[in-house]
Amino acid sequence: MAAARPQRSMLFVPADSERKLAKGLTSPADALILDLEDAVAPAHKVAARGTAAAFIAEHAAALQARGGAQLYVRINPLDSGMAMQDLAAAVAPGLAGIMLPKTNSADDIRRVAFCLDALEARAGMAPGTVRIVPVATETAPAMLTMASYTREVPRLAGITWGAEDLSAAIGAISNRDADGQLSPLYTLANSLCLCAAAAAGVPAIDTLYADFRDPAGLAASCAVARRRGFRGRIAIHPDQVAVINDAFSPSEAELAHARRVVEAFAAQPDAGTVGLDGAMLDMPHLKQARRTLGLEG
Repeated sequence: MAAARPQRSMLFVPADSERKLAKGLTSPADALILDLEDAVAPAHKVAARGTAAAFIAEHAAALQARGGAQLYVRINPLDSGMAMQDLAAAVAPGLAGIMLPKTNSADDIRRVAFCLDALEARAGMAPGTVRIVPVATETAPAMLTMASYTREVPRLAGITWGAEDLSAAIGAISNRDADGQLSPLYTLANSLCLCAAAAAGVPAIDTLYADFRDPAGLAASCAVARRRGFRGRIAIHPDQVAVINDAFSPSEAELAHARRVVEAFAAQPDAGTVGLDGAMLDMPHLKQARRTLGLEG
């Protein structure tokens, strides 16, 4: 199976808007998510499938050649009656992945993976080319099955979470308390996403920041997310991408420190702990340093 490329920023683009799709080509996002779900009105769903497929056919090769954004498609939910048609239209050379909304458990990933096996063969694509990123906390059953994500789940490229659909699913008036902070259920969803991604050995991708006119707030929120363990974030507007990329990229100081940690362990290959700047470091510090340097996932 193809290795998943790190994704700092995944930008949603409505698949029924040729203008926004064209603008996406100029974005520094690590991935463009051609959206067939929430961003597309029911009357436009069929046309959006065709537009997304044409966009992939026309632009994927050029994007790959210059190391540009990978192309994902967010299909409609499995119980919508539209998911299979979405998959059939989207799976073609150049497609990097599927974002699966309203996932109830890892069994949904296996179901989609089974379909992708056949669709890749039909399209002449190498097995395992198309990866899957589930939105893993949008339903009530999903919150009870997060332990289903393990390293045995096929095709996972990452796991993200969402709060808006979950609040609608449980009948909440809002997903925030009176002080504006996320209510406990949604902070739990955030934490479960981190744990599920770690259990599956894939990156945790933070949910969207709704106010695209607030770059300072987005940067602060991304800093918190990165400290907690998220490796990237969903963007809903092109102006958010640069902020997200910067927030989830290690600074020069972080890179320099990580190199020193790796060098310290390399100088003492038989040591379980080493001293650096008056601090004792052990294997978790080495693992984090190697991750900062991009030497492991």
